[in-house]
Amino acid sequence: MTAPALTLPPVALYIHIPWCLKKCPYCDFNSHANDRTLPEAAYIEKLIADLEQDLPYLQGRKFTSIFIGGGTPSLFSPAGIEKLLTAVENLAGFASDIEITLEANPGTFELEKFSAFRSAGINRLSIGIQSFQQSFLEKLGRAHSDKEALTAAENALSAGFENFNLDLMFGLPGQSIEEALKDLEMAIACNPPHLSWYQLTIEPNTLFYSKPPSLPNDDLVSGIQEAGIDLLSSHGLDRYEVSAFCGPDQESRHNLNYWLFGDYLGIGAGAHGKITLPEENLILRTQKVRQPDNYLQQENPVAEVAKVQTSELPLEFMMNVLRLSKGCDQVLFGERTGLALQSIEPVLASLRDKNLLRNDRLQATSKGFLFLDTVLTEFTKFMPGDNHTLERIEVNSR
Repeated sequence: MTAPALTLPPVALYIHIPWCLKKCPYCDFNSHANDRTLPEAAYIEKLIADLEQDLPYLQGRKFTSIFIGGGTPSLFSPAGIEKLLTAVENLAGFASDIEITLEANPGTFELEKFSAFRSAGINRLSIGIQSFQQSFLEKLGRAHSDKEALTAAENALSAGFENFNLDLMFGLPGQSIEEALKDLEMAIACNPPHLSWYQLTIEPNTLFYSKPPSLPNDDLVSGIQEAGIDLLSSHGLDRYEVSAFCGPDQESRHNLNYWLFGDYLGIGAGAHGKITLPEENLILRTQKVRQPDNYLQQENPVAEVAKVQTSELPLEFMMNVLRLSKGCDQVLFGERTGLALQSIEPVLASLRDKNLLRNDRLQATSKGFLFLDTVLTEFTKFMPGDNHTLERIEVNSR
């Protein structure tokens, strides 16, 4: 008897809480300013029902990580978060070393809740700093002050969070290299185990898109990035992913699961999921109803379930794993896509010849990492309309 080589990967959970104090002008996430009492109790009940509906996708697996994102999920009460996590554990089960992250802003009201979130079961915080300088916080429309940003990490440590992430942006309106490095220096002084540092980009359907600010030019942004990476590395924060830096063994396990093409369930308004079904030789993408009011009102929160087409898999896989500075072992391609590596060998060989990809693993070279968009474009050759043929792997099983 033959069976597909597609294997069941680890599974994580993403929980989306869509409300914020106000909408930032650069944000294109599914987040909504809230000027009334949050429907916390009703939304948590809906999240639990949403998960119950998705339980068959687990296929016997326990969650290895949970990420509660938004929006600003720390607007919810610690008691509400505890109720939610208890229900999730009872329904699905947790790995013994599960990582549970909550996104939080450094506003005074939320800092006061850090200890209670720790008691509720959160063991990692991701704090949205964006900048430590008041002028840039105002340009970004952030609700917190520079003083609150400075005390955020200290408060996280005081609350017992040894594992936390600081979120920072660069390429801000009117920002110089010196100002960008000042933000990094202030972040480094907080001794974060993990730092997310990414460029501000102007996205459609944002206020910045309709009223664009004056951003640094490409050369200045490149200079900021190069100097910043060197500075972070000199302080023991190494770049393990395009926009992520950490100390030894401090990678975000939840994000690593994404980059290594693992599975994840997504619950909450607009949440996305990726599910592997080895018995059916399928990978599915799921999406929940986007608008929070509609999500709460509709009995079935599922907006879409779509099969990832065979022709899409090389690009989907590579645009994740090649974001990692160390890439992945070649065998993972077959295990996570069910495709023969030989099917994409002509593209791999071409990239190796150009010194963009390593010979022994699926990993961009230093040059390839600089031109990652160019590397990934090569894998669009397998999309519909191209003459390439992709071969499914089949192996004996018993």
